[in-house]
Amino acid sequence: MKYRVTLVRSPAGRLPNQRATVKALGLRKLHHSVVIDSNPALLGMVKTVSHLVVVEEVKT
Repeated sequence: MKYRVTLVRSPAGRLPNQRATVKALGLRKLHHSVVIDSNPALLGMVKTVSHLVVVEEVKT
């Protein structure tokens, strides 16, 4: 299963680990999206910044 993660709120002014997580996910600007695989490490990263992103399931 794959997910599309879209950055909808700015990481500016957030905790350093949250800013680093957004960068590690590959999200650069607002409304930028990336498609990620479903594995525990990436899902944990998404959970860390869940208040900054929108997650949608991608149909393949």
